[in-house]
Amino acid sequence: MTLTMAGLTLASPVLVASGCGGTGRELVPFLDLTALGAFVTRSITLDPRSGGPMPRLVESPAGLVNAVGFHNLGLENFLATELPWLVQRGVRVVVSIAGSTMGEYADLARRLGSAPGVAAIEVNLSAPDSAGSGVLDVREPFHAGGVVSAVRRDLPRGIPVLAKLRGDVVRVVEAARTVLEAGAEAVVVGNAHPAAMPDGRPGGLSGPAIRPLVLRSVAEVHAALPDATVVACGGISTAADARSFLAAGATAVQVGTALLHDPTTVARMITDLEGPR
Repeated sequence: MTLTMAGLTLASPVLVASGCGGTGRELVPFLDLTALGAFVTRSITLDPRSGGPMPRLVESPAGLVNAVGFHNLGLENFLATELPWLVQRGVRVVVSIAGSTMGEYADLARRLGSAPGVAAIEVNLSAPDSAGSGVLDVREPFHAGGVVSAVRRDLPRGIPVLAKLRGDVVRVVEAARTVLEAGAEAVVVGNAHPAAMPDGRPGGLSGPAIRPLVLRSVAEVHAALPDATVVACGGISTAADARSFLAAGATAVQVGTALLHDPTTVARMITDLEGPR
């Protein structure tokens, strides 16, 4: 199933979505990480973040609602511990980044661009609660384009940029066109949709509940921008789901929430996609 995506040669069209594979260590008992198209890290910020208050994850009909708050150890610790562990095991690593300003996004890109083993950068432009999470509120396509332009400027040309956009059917085509013109090599369509935790805190809804919405968004982007490289992310949990997104125009898919329910999901999906339909 080898394929080319944004200049990268991938072993599979199945990637682990940001934030759903931990540091990678958590998946080792269930999955050969080198069989993945790529492992997308949790979103890394310049400084460590302790995340939101508990509980951060609750079940909802056909999905999960989360309010994680970008919990991570910060860039320095990531470069010292998490990235080397993945690289030493031959994992293709896509680093997700998030910042509170364009300057922070650019700084993250510049410093990651010189780090050994970084295959690509995924620019997270789709946080369901940007203000509450303390990251840049990317509401308009031109905001997204500005961030991508800043990242692209400070990143070596050999490292592709993937811009992660909300699965917003109304504006996703405009946003995709804008980030591609700003220098992104691919768009990742889909992330948790804005929702609320049971106590009213802002959060994001993910899982099967959002899959039809993301599928429509992927189809819209492919129809309007047929030459664009699109990665789908949203409620994908089976090989049949993956095939529906690939048929709609996606080059690859990311699996996230399903891994929290069953960490063997990706291994089974890769096997199923390799076998007969």
